[in-house]
Amino acid sequence: ISISNNIKPTCFHVALNSWCGEHAATVTHPLPAAFSDLLPHFLLEPDDVYIVKNKPVTLTCRSTPATQIYFKCNSEWVHQDQHLIERDVDPATGLPVMQVKIDISRQQVEKIFGLEDYWCQCVAWSTTGTQKSQKAYVRIAYLRKNFEEEPLGKEVALDQEVLLRCHPPEGVPAAEVEWQRNEGLIDPKTDPNFFITVDHNLIIKQARLADTGNYTCVAKNIVARRKSSSATVIVYVNGGWSTWATWSACSAICGRGWQKRSRSCTNPTPLNGGTSCEGQSVQKSACTATCPVDGGWSEWSKWSPCGADCTMWRSRECTQPTPSTSGKDCQGLDLQSLNCTSEQCPQTASGAEDVALYVGIVAVALCLTLLLIVLVLVYRRKKEGLDADVADSSILTTGFQPMGIKPTKPENSHLLTIQPDLTTTTTSYQGTLRSRHEVAGKFSMSNGPLLEPLPNGSHTLHNGKLPSDPNDFMNRLSSQTYFKTLPRDNINTSYGTFNFLGGRLTLPNTGISLLIPPEAIPRGKIYEIYLTIQKKEDMRLPLAGCQTLLSPVVSCGPPGVVLTRPVILTMDHCSDACLENWAIRLKKQSYEGTWEDVLQLGEEVFSEPYYCQLEAETCRVFTEQLGRFALVGESLSMAAAKRLKLLLFAPAYCSTLEYNIRIYCMDDTQDLLKEVMQMERQMGGRLIDEPHVLLFKDSYHNLRLSIHDMPQAHWRSKLLTGYQEIPFYHIWSGSQQTLHCTFTLERQSLSTCDLTCTLCVWQVEGEGQSFTLDFNISKDIRPLDSDFLLMDNCTPALAGPSAFQIPYLIRQKICSSLDTPCPNGADWRLLAQRLKLDRHMSFFASKASPTSVILDLWETQHFHSGNLNQLAAVMAEIGKQEAMIFLVSDGEC
Repeated sequence: ISISNNIKPTCFHVALNSWCGEHAATVTHPLPAAFSDLLPHFLLEPDDVYIVKNKPVTLTCRSTPATQIYFKCNSEWVHQDQHLIERDVDPATGLPVMQVKIDISRQQVEKIFGLEDYWCQCVAWSTTGTQKSQKAYVRIAYLRKNFEEEPLGKEVALDQEVLLRCHPPEGVPAAEVEWQRNEGLIDPKTDPNFFITVDHNLIIKQARLADTGNYTCVAKNIVARRKSSSATVIVYVNGGWSTWATWSACSAICGRGWQKRSRSCTNPTPLNGGTSCEGQSVQKSACTATCPVDGGWSEWSKWSPCGADCTMWRSRECTQPTPSTSGKDCQGLDLQSLNCTSEQCPQTASGAEDVALYVGIVAVALCLTLLLIVLVLVYRRKKEGLDADVADSSILTTGFQPMGIKPTKPENSHLLTIQPDLTTTTTSYQGTLRSRHEVAGKFSMSNGPLLEPLPNGSHTLHNGKLPSDPNDFMNRLSSQTYFKTLPRDNINTSYGTFNFLGGRLTLPNTGISLLIPPEAIPRGKIYEIYLTIQKKEDMRLPLAGCQTLLSPVVSCGPPGVVLTRPVILTMDHCSDACLENWAIRLKKQSYEGTWEDVLQLGEEVFSEPYYCQLEAETCRVFTEQLGRFALVGESLSMAAAKRLKLLLFAPAYCSTLEYNIRIYCMDDTQDLLKEVMQMERQMGGRLIDEPHVLLFKDSYHNLRLSIHDMPQAHWRSKLLTGYQEIPFYHIWSGSQQTLHCTFTLERQSLSTCDLTCTLCVWQVEGEGQSFTLDFNISKDIRPLDSDFLLMDNCTPALAGPSAFQIPYLIRQKICSSLDTPCPNGADWRLLAQRLKLDRHMSFFASKASPTSVILDLWETQHFHSGNLNQLAAVMAEIGKQEAMIFLVSDGEC
């Protein structure tokens, strides 16, 4: 229907009478004459609306003056029944006001969805003409789930600009975007460091440490609210060096030493995975300390003339040399006086004074003579009385018996000749101990029992093996004052009861043993002896300067027992055995707990009770005193190096995406290898490659570890930096036993089991080692654990002949044959030379029986691999017939 504005109202009314009856809202009352020529104008026009889910929307149109109002949508008239009509009169003008509403459903809009937008328009009539309202578009609102572009995590340096992109999901109406950090709304108005662009990207103008967090892009409209995945922004700080500290004092009191200065990576400190400082944190420089100069006396001056008091003087000065650099002052007098002779003394007194002097001298001489006569008479009288009173000489013998103890009866005197029963050993120490009369509260040894008796009162030796009750022994041992610092660890402790036949204590799989040679314990004495390892964390040795711990801390005791010959303590060390680069000292802990230097290798004094033989990986300590020992080395140059053992472990079974590889960097000693293997076995770890040895030098450079050559399609490392570092002093001190780094790898799926990579371990500006791994983490059946955990099944304690390769009687015959020097040299010296022990010749010569010490050392070196036939061959080369004795069986001996 086309309606022209030129049609007059009356004609319009007649012409459309039939249509209006069905489709239009009509006004039955005509307009007042004053307003009959007015066109309708809209008080309210319909606006664009959105259908949310299935809820219909309402369009409203209000006009005045209007005789009728109708809607048409997408050029089609809306049926009259769908109109809701309201009429009113404007109180100000008196004009009629007409309002019409229609509802639009989702189904109506969807009918034309895709062809064009759904729109509706309001048409108002009056007697003068018509007016059309603006088009109101009706759209179905939605917001899709997936973002077209989500923000990605970044690692940025401090003060760097950061751009996080976000393209929200498609939606009607278009989504509004806001940003959140750690679930908190970001408002650029309150924090101008943030800026949100027109295309919804977030810009952090200068990254701050506080800007580290999880960032989320949020899109929302009237339908829904969508959040993107979080993007982690890490603001890292690269480390920077502080200024160098001042140089330390020279490590030597006298002569050549070392001094150092340090700086720290704290300007700034690396944070959030920032790179550590490049370069060394400690500088070391050689220095020479001025030695103390003790003062020395000059020559005496000439005597002064005799003075009026008949005295003359002479002097000397402490100037040859003058004491300097904390040297000692001269000892003695710097001024000396002497009475003058009568010729030199001036005569200032009369002769009467000389007469008085002579009379006094004569009187004193007479008194002394009378006193001497009286003393002689008294002595003679006492001697005569004593001879008259002595009637029985037994008084002289009983006078030496201790008070309260009756003399031994003659019928029991034969007990002194009875030999001790070697098949039964008591648990209390019967010998004389060296007493230490110290101040109250310090450890003191007495002549009483060393340990409390065991419940059974005795132990019986069966086939040379000792009964084991470690819990009872350790409980009794640690209850006493000196032994309270011993570890209550039965695994790393062995003990036994021994007599003059000697024996051996061993800590399996540690390389630590104690050999007690025959005759080391006096005959008639029975000692209960222990051997144990101290944890380095519990025993803080006072290390200074360039000193480092080279061996485990080993205790053997009890201290104070009397030994007639040195025992041999064997333990591993981790030095490179180049003595020109080291000053190696044997330290022993005193009763008071302080550590003392008892020996320096290369400067041994053979009269002392200690001696040390250093081999490539083992040291053997000869000692006549039991106690707590450790080997400490001081580097003399930067070429000094320690041996580090590098071990790689990983989980035996892995059911997650993460896979951890642990690299242990520890001193190359068997006791630490045993400890790490046992600890990893408890954690469910296994060895994944053969151990490597790395020489770690005293260069103050750190140890670095890195991983390379991983298949990026299947594995990735979660390490944020290119490498990990272990500080130099953590390794050089030797006090931290299980230093390790962990590399966490992540596989893309659980089906990925093949792992190939290269692990590198190196000292900065030093040597390095690399591990090439290529194995299946779920089907790895390589027997590495059993290969490198030494299965030492030796008995921890052996007493008597079973503890030695050489039978006791044969040993005695060899010693008696070789101890006596021979003109042709066929004695103990040739034996030491044949056994390649001639570098210790001076030490052997200082002992009463050099041959027995040589055989003791041979026993310690060849306990597991000793071949008596080889020793017999050496004896045959020397030309001694005792070599044939080795063919005798142990039973015949």
